[in-house]
Amino acid sequence: MTMLDDRTTAATWPAAYPQGYAVVDVETTGLARDDRIVSAAVYRLDAQGNVEDHWYTLVNPERDPGPVWIHGLTSDVLEDAPLFPEIAAEFSARLDGRVLVAHNAIFDWQMIAREYARAERTAPVRQRLCTIALSKELSLPLPNHKLESLAAHYGVVQQRAHNALDDARVLAEAFRPSLHTAAERNVRLPLLECRPLTEWVSTPAAPRIGYQASYHANSWRPSRKRPPCPHPNPGRYETDKPLKQGMRVAFSGDTSIDRELLEDRAVEAGLHVATSVSRLTSLLVTNDPDAATSKTVKAKSFGTPIVDEAAFTQLLRDVAPADG
Repeated sequence: MTMLDDRTTAATWPAAYPQGYAVVDVETTGLARDDRIVSAAVYRLDAQGNVEDHWYTLVNPERDPGPVWIHGLTSDVLEDAPLFPEIAAEFSARLDGRVLVAHNAIFDWQMIAREYARAERTAPVRQRLCTIALSKELSLPLPNHKLESLAAHYGVVQQRAHNALDDARVLAEAFRPSLHTAAERNVRLPLLECRPLTEWVSTPAAPRIGYQASYHANSWRPSRKRPPCPHPNPGRYETDKPLKQGMRVAFSGDTSIDRELLEDRAVEAGLHVATSVSRLTSLLVTNDPDAATSKTVKAKSFGTPIVDEAAFTQLLRDVAPADG
């Protein structure tokens, strides 16, 4: 690997570009504000996107690990892992003075900021760059904005999807040519400010790691009436396209992530959580599409798209804005 592409020289590199990047991926117990990090990886890159070093750690989330079938990290694996406060200093050293780069960076940044707030510390990050936003800025011909599609575009081979270290490696390898394309075109990078949390109010704790309890802890979070969705319904979800703000999403059957937390994350993303299925429903989420529940029967009769929980949580990472 050369230090610079032939088409982009140090002399023509945009002076306004950052001097270093930290490509980050975190795997978590779920998607809500009370979920925790179970593993983290950082690839440090220089100003032109060349890899300087990398780092990976497991993290004991002090609770049920959540969707093990996605990240592969069980309670037994995580029981002896360090707590986040024990790795916070090393994590900080990897982030310090660099732009945080991630695929759907708002998610990774929010999870990291919350962990630092719980530890009564502040992450040394001032700016973030989302590779989804950069791909859109460069008008890359991608079928969707999944990491696997970005990787395939640049010929980067994924070895272990949803493994933090491999996802960070894949993203680092895909980010470098994107960065060089941006530099060649003198594109302004879509940098956003990172605002650290300054305090954290804990909710009642879920079971500690090592105690293999059910993840359906429905009693630990009070229910409440949700505000109306501010976005119009754009219609039904289409396969291989992102969700769009305003879509009406219904849930049926058991979910591994607490139902209310999953609904919270949908609302935070700008979706309308529906309590029933109608012809206006954009998507039904169920882990048992063959069950003869009223919602699945209606969804099939109306031709409403159906996806499982794992697919839905991935779709939540790239929700398109509502039509202006």
